[in-house]
Amino acid sequence: MPHPTVVIDGDVSSVPCRSILPMLCAAALTLVVVVVASAAAAQETATTIPEVDAIFAPWDEPGSPGCALGVVEDGELAYERGYGFANLDWDIPIATDTVFYVGSVSKQFTAAAIALLAQDGAIDLGDDIREYFPEMPEYERPIAVRNLVHHTSGLRDIYTLMALAGIRIEDVFTDEQAIALIAAQRETNSAPGDEYLYSNSGYFLLAQLVERVSGKPLREFAEEKIFAPLGMSDTHFHDQLGHIIERRAISYQPGGGNRGQGAGVGDFRVSYLGNFDKVGAGGLYTTVRDLLLWDRNFYTGDVGGATFLDLIHSRGLLTDGEQLTYAFGLTIDDYRGLRTVSHGGSMMGFKAAYLQFPEQRFSVIATCNLGPINPMSLAQRVADIYLEDRLAPPETRRPGGRSGSAPAASGPFTSDELAALAGTYYSDELDVTYELTAEGDQLRLRLRNTPPRLLRKFDNGEARAGSWRLTFEHDADGMVSGFTINAGRVTNIRFHRR
Repeated sequence: MPHPTVVIDGDVSSVPCRSILPMLCAAALTLVVVVVASAAAAQETATTIPEVDAIFAPWDEPGSPGCALGVVEDGELAYERGYGFANLDWDIPIATDTVFYVGSVSKQFTAAAIALLAQDGAIDLGDDIREYFPEMPEYERPIAVRNLVHHTSGLRDIYTLMALAGIRIEDVFTDEQAIALIAAQRETNSAPGDEYLYSNSGYFLLAQLVERVSGKPLREFAEEKIFAPLGMSDTHFHDQLGHIIERRAISYQPGGGNRGQGAGVGDFRVSYLGNFDKVGAGGLYTTVRDLLLWDRNFYTGDVGGATFLDLIHSRGLLTDGEQLTYAFGLTIDDYRGLRTVSHGGSMMGFKAAYLQFPEQRFSVIATCNLGPINPMSLAQRVADIYLEDRLAPPETRRPGGRSGSAPAASGPFTSDELAALAGTYYSDELDVTYELTAEGDQLRLRLRNTPPRLLRKFDNGEARAGSWRLTFEHDADGMVSGFTINAGRVTNIRFHRR
């Protein structure tokens, strides 16, 4: 806990107690303890539920990051607790009014803004996005606004593109630069509407679309149309680097090497990028208590009304007629036989989960600040306790892995292969140069702002640098002329040999 302080006329002072009259000091310290205890009590339900607390017990200890939990029944918090600490520098405990970055939980609010614009007739979900983004290429098949909403646009993912281009998340990278990078892609991962592939590019563009149509940044539009009407006073899209956020949590990853450096300090390191300001795909700061107010709106329709609620729950369709589980920033699915509406979020060391059982009017909200935590799994375990008598038996997983065989590493490159592959390669879509360098019997990939990546040879003819898969191309003389990269949410990026 922090060193004792004395509060005099509302001012927090670090004056040692021995320098003040003993009676005054004792009274002041008592007041501080009472105030702190009252504030903490206000964030926790009076009666504890040991079975729920046991789920979060690994982080409910001094010196550990953790989670804020809200269990919602019929629009009210039936259980709320904070586990662990929001800030390890100052030993500030987590509470349900601690403000967390919630990653992709943000998407449902971006999609809600789009739904409100569509409901007002300001946009049509079938519009070609080039009506709003004339700088985008004219692909063989137009991308509709609804393709962005349902992740069926085929657009290459902006964060993966940034990594491939050697642009770090912590770098200052303007919205205009991000749009230009997306627009520089001459092809899509798949034809719009043909496949579902999660793309942060789509939701980043949706945020930009809100501004281009309404004349207001998403931050202002969402505040005016969603957050203020619902009373979500601790929620905002964070597009201003210098914005001060009261009660903000800091995020962490394990491995800080801090053990033994002080009482209550665990083995954690800060994993927080305060200058990250991209909104739409993420960018939302909020609290468990504010998300309770959003949860209520799913039943009351205070914002948007019944037609809005129907729209944001409408699931995407592929061109072949297949219906997706993904709606408007929400996944419509089921858990152990009960219908669910949910979404998770992950960025830096922040993790978040929103899990709703609409027919039971029951939800679990978890916001966390430690990277390895899986809040959706924790939320499901909480639901198991509350809905035990209504859930179907859990499915028994059959042993065994995926069908088929994955390609295997096939040993080191030969000296002839190293000589053939080493060189300089350039992608005009990313405006980046890669150097493939031979070091002994190893081949490394080097690009700006990125540690060298070791390339491994696979028996299917690919080379891999971590999760990046390189397929080399040859000219008519059999010489290596370039390669393509596939990196999950980005496929078929071409590099030409210089």
